[in-house]
Amino acid sequence: MKKAKVGVAGANGYAGMTAVHLLARHPGVELCGLTSRSLEGKPYSEVFPLLELKGQFATELPDGLDAVFSCLPHNVGAGAARAWLKDGARVIDMSADFRLRDAAQYPLWYRQEHPAPDLLAKAVFGLPELHEAEIKDAHLIAVPGCYSTAAILALAPAVSAGLAGADVVVDAKSGVSGAGRSVGLGVHFGEVNESLGAYAIGGHRHLPEVLQELAGVGSAPRVTFVPHLVPMTRGILATCYFDLQGSLAELDSAYREFYAGQPFTKVVERTPATKLAAHSNLCLVNVASQGNKAVVTAAIDNLVKGASGQGVECFNIAFGFDRTEALTGPVQWP
Repeated sequence: MKKAKVGVAGANGYAGMTAVHLLARHPGVELCGLTSRSLEGKPYSEVFPLLELKGQFATELPDGLDAVFSCLPHNVGAGAARAWLKDGARVIDMSADFRLRDAAQYPLWYRQEHPAPDLLAKAVFGLPELHEAEIKDAHLIAVPGCYSTAAILALAPAVSAGLAGADVVVDAKSGVSGAGRSVGLGVHFGEVNESLGAYAIGGHRHLPEVLQELAGVGSAPRVTFVPHLVPMTRGILATCYFDLQGSLAELDSAYREFYAGQPFTKVVERTPATKLAAHSNLCLVNVASQGNKAVVTAAIDNLVKGASGQGVECFNIAFGFDRTEALTGPVQWP
């Protein structure tokens, strides 16, 4: 098997580190470069003591790569993506830089103009359950956000089948690792421990991704999305409420048909807990109701299916590997 030469930009954050752990065990991958400005010159073994990686962190990736996992902050990797694409690499972007197709949305949600609007038309939204065929030929793949992954997978079958009412409420809760690895008061142990709170009440940045993708499968409902920070390391639980336009049996059948044959999104009989999906690339979905109000829950690991695991899943599709390659074993850290 000819191995794909892969680099990871921004390998010091949670998404980058998770990508490295997954790619290091991929039989079809040769890791050829890891970048980090804060770790420049340090050997990989200081950060990945259990992985047999030789080399040291640099600030730039080498030329001649087949693929780049860009785990850089928003608005940082967009400019670099152009050079990587020109060099012939396929780019799997983990930031929000290419998720929204409309450049006019970026000033609204990210308070700045998009640095490379001409690339938006080339980007494919990296949610395999909806876009597998497009991902196969994509050179620029925008991996969805963690909240949006859970919400879209929880709602797409109902919207596609016309079984969801016009108004949807998404109550979503995430572990602290979803905020990234940077130090900040909002994720300080003393601030989050034994506490639960909602945030971004006025609108979270992942909301336009949800609206965009639901519009692609049916008549997009109005969505009220409220995220919460939970004092746990990893995991997301999205609980979605909407008026049921049909029977519960029809809704359950729609979900099972929509996800038939999908290796990672599973319809389960009981409401899933985040621990069931933790350290895996699974999305576990349960369909239930209270009277004529549907209650659909989805549980994912925010760092795997909600980030780098989904990135590797897209990489597998794009390079012709089995979709589950390197994704069947647990990711142990953090």
